[in-house]
This record gives sequence, structure tokens and C-alpha cells, in this order.
Amino acid sequence: MAVIAGHDQRVERAARALRPLLRAMGEDRTFDIRFWDGRTLRAPGGNPSFTLALRRPGALRRMLLPPTDLAIGEAYVHGDFDVEGDLYAFVSLSERLSDLHLSPADLARSALLLSSLTDTDADAPPDGRGAARLQGELHSAERDAQAVRYHYDVGNEFYALWLDRRMVYSCARFMTPEMSLDDAQLAKLDLVLDKLQLADGMRLLDIGCGWGGLVIRACERWPGITAIGVTLSERQHELANQRIVEAGLAGRCRIELLDYRSVPETFGRFDRIASVGMAEHVGRERIAAYFAAAAASLEPGGLFLNHAITRQPTRATAPGAIVGGPLRRLLPARSFIDAYVFPDGDLLTLAEMLTAAQGAGFEVRHVESLRPHYARTLRHWVARLEAHWDEAVAAVGETTARTWRLYMSGAAIGFERAHLDLHQELLALPSADGTSDAPPLPNWS
Repeated sequence: MAVIAGHDQRVERAARALRPLLRAMGEDRTFDIRFWDGRTLRAPGGNPSFTLALRRPGALRRMLLPPTDLAIGEAYVHGDFDVEGDLYAFVSLSERLSDLHLSPADLARSALLLSSLTDTDADAPPDGRGAARLQGELHSAERDAQAVRYHYDVGNEFYALWLDRRMVYSCARFMTPEMSLDDAQLAKLDLVLDKLQLADGMRLLDIGCGWGGLVIRACERWPGITAIGVTLSERQHELANQRIVEAGLAGRCRIELLDYRSVPETFGRFDRIASVGMAEHVGRERIAAYFAAAAASLEPGGLFLNHAITRQPTRATAPGAIVGGPLRRLLPARSFIDAYVFPDGDLLTLAEMLTAAQGAGFEVRHVESLRPHYARTLRHWVARLEAHWDEAVAAVGETTARTWRLYMSGAAIGFERAHLDLHQELLALPSADGTSDAPPLPNWS
């Protein structure tokens, strides 16, 4: 790119800084790069899948110094750049970038050029929702409450814009390709309840109950059961109980603001327990205590359905850096997801999850993967968020709306490419004689 008189000279420095990276990508680069003054580096083959639109001179510096997914994510959510076109193609780039091999000399030259790209006060990115800064011991009850509220208390009106009408914030179950999100989430709730073999007269506990969708559905289907949900989110607690009252179910179910560790001493034992999208917040060091608390809350012979994202050990990418080789070990390890989405979240493998469950006395009766369903769920959520974009920005601000759009798009790719999985584990707590309420054969559709 030649320097044009009267144009911002920083564009030339930015283009030179990118040159080693673009050269390494070669003909495989399928996107344009448009600088803040309108000049553009075209994709080699034309027909770009998206345009990386740099809004201000300091954008590349903040994106690539250091070269981590946290730096790129922060630059995106704070508006340093836009992705015009296929956002899924953009988030898929991380795999491609981590496979590139750049020489130390190229990296040093690029870093020097990037460090010179500064903004004027008028160019600086706007303030917005910052990264999570949690206090206290990792996965203590107090710190876990901070983590949950950082994510879930951004605003009920925001989530209502793009979730289904029951506000179920977990993987749906699509029985047909044409099924709506509302129907697919209802199908997932019914699948959980069918696996639990619920019957009138039983007590149901939902650990990490969200906005109460599961307990409300259970009481709709079985007029003789009672149900309690627990959450650490104050906003979820408030709205879930409101929805229970509106459904005319206040005498049979309720939501409590309570940590899972306090359930056994507070409520005693239940006939059935569900935990949907909760185990991801527990942490590897506390997963044994999580299953122990569930076992202490369950009647002998009862059933526990644990529904959680799991990590594929041979396919998952390391968080943080987007470059490979020895440099990866020298870069900050905190990921964008940990900083801006699910602080202290920890994805275990299925083997780790089941080992902890068995260590707490559970018998593993059935395991099912819903991985393709979660990819489809996330694409529905992204499309619905984009369809209500102006309302979302008005509700929570552009930084938060951009955070959810980026993380959900990236998660969809993670499930599609089998870096992530979603497993439902049906666990039984055998009685002294070895019996339980688990069916001899699966009997749900």
C-alpha cells in the first residue's frame, strides 16, 4: 500500500505491521481489512466473507499487543473495530492464526510498528462494562456469587429480547430442523423431566434454576409435585418468583437465593434433582463437593440429572493466546470468556465429571450428548439478539451487547467443530440394597 499525500500516515505503518501475518495466511485470507481512513486491503481471491473495519488508529495495537483472544475480544466489545459480514467466519480465525508460524524477527518488527499506533483523545474507545474483578478465595460461596451476578444480573429485559418465551438459558433440543426455539426449549425441559421419572407427590430441586423455566414446567405437567429452585442471581430470583405467581403456582414452587452448598441443611432431601448449566461454574477443585452436596440432598433411590458443557480433551484449544509455538507460553493466559463472560468458569471433560459423580456415590445410568443442538441454539440466540440490536443496546449498552454477540458466535463455532460438547448424565443414588428409581431401559423419546 503506497502512502498517499494528505492521508493518515499511520495507515501505512499499520499495513506494514500486518504484512508478516497476511503473508503467512497467503491465498487463504478470505476477508478484507478496511482502515479508519477508508483505504482497504482486499482479500486475495475476492468475494470476502467479511470486512474487518478498523475504526481508529490504536485499534490494531490494542488487538494484537499482546496477541491474545482477550485483547481481540476487548477491542471488539469496546468498538475498536467492527466485523461487517459473517461474524462466524471472523471468530473461526483463531484456529487459523494459532497454526501460523511467524519468525521472532517478524514479530518484533510488527510489535514495534503496532506500538506506534496511537489515538487522539477523540479517537479513544468509549468506556463500558469492564472485565470481571472478583474478590476472595476461588470458588468460595462469596466469590461464586460475584461471578454469577457479573454474568446473569446484566438485566432481565436484555435476556428476554433473545431467549425463548420461557427464558431458558441452556441448550435446546430440536426434534426437527424447522422447530422453533420456543418449541425446542420446551422439548429440552420435557426431556430433563422425563429422564427424571417424575411422579405426583415428589419433591423436585433445581440447582442453578435460572428464571424458573424447569420448575414451572414440572408443576404444569404434574399437579401433585412441589419444586424448589436455587440461584445466586438476584435478578433471576426476582423475576422467576414473579413468573411463578403469574402462572398461579406460588403454592407449589418457589425460587430461593441460595448457594448449592447450603441446600442439604436448608431443605433436606428431595426425590429428584436437576442441574442445568450449573456445573460449569463450580470449578475443578470443587466438583467433588458439588456432587457430594447433590447426593446429600437426594433421597436414597432418587435420580439426579446433570446437564453441563464439557470439554473435548483432544480437540479443545488452550485459552488466551491466539499464536502457537513457544510464544504461547509467554503470553497472559486469561481468556476473553473468563474476563468478560463467565469469570471463574471451568469446563471439565466428561470423564472428570463422571468420576466426581461416582466418587460421591452416584451410579451412572445414562449419558447423552446434545452437542449439535447447542450449536443450533446459539445461532438462534445470535440471530435474535441481532434482530433486537437497538433494543439490546438501549437496555445494557453497546459494550455488553457486543460481548454477548461475540461470545455466543464463538461458542457456536466451538460446538460445531467439536471443541465443546454438552452432556446430560442421568445419575442414580442407589439404596442400601442397590435399587433405585432409574428405569431398566431408557423410556423417553
